[in-house]
Amino acid sequence: MKTRYIFSKKIFLFLLVALFGISATYAQADKEQKKETKIKNLIESKNYVFKAQTVFPLGGRSRILTSDYDLRVLGDSVVAYLPYFGRAYSAPIDPSKGGIQFTSTDYDYKVQPNKKGWNVTITPKDALQTRELSLNVTKSGYATLIVNSNNRQSISFNGYIAAKK
Repeated sequence: MKTRYIFSKKIFLFLLVALFGISATYAQADKEQKKETKIKNLIESKNYVFKAQTVFPLGGRSRILTSDYDLRVLGDSVVAYLPYFGRAYSAPIDPSKGGIQFTSTDYDYKVQPNKKGWNVTITPKDALQTRELSLNVTKSGYATLIVNSNNRQSISFNGYIAAKK
């Protein structure tokens, strides 16, 4: 009689733990689905900010960024405030205009879904130095930005997508 009681108690505890594990898995999946939907809506609405955390120059070593650098997509404009490390084939006349700094109101914006998220291609038509911005965004919001310029080597940034404040 006593072994039967212990056996049924073990089964009950096993079922209870399995039930909590399954409910936690569904809660996590629901949370991930909500985040994916939020990121998708931000990208499609053209109303978000890419916050750069790490920079990868083409010929140099990676650097962690301690200042606040970003690329803002604001619907009617794209505003870039990013650092640049690498080889430039021509220097700006104004030394305070270093880095990748521009505001574009005339640009092409293309979004293509892929297995892991979305590829966003931004081609500014009124920014003289920058030819193309390629943003690869995961479903969880992490992103890689590759900047191709006319007079500089390419550079890439890792960071995340956030809602505009």
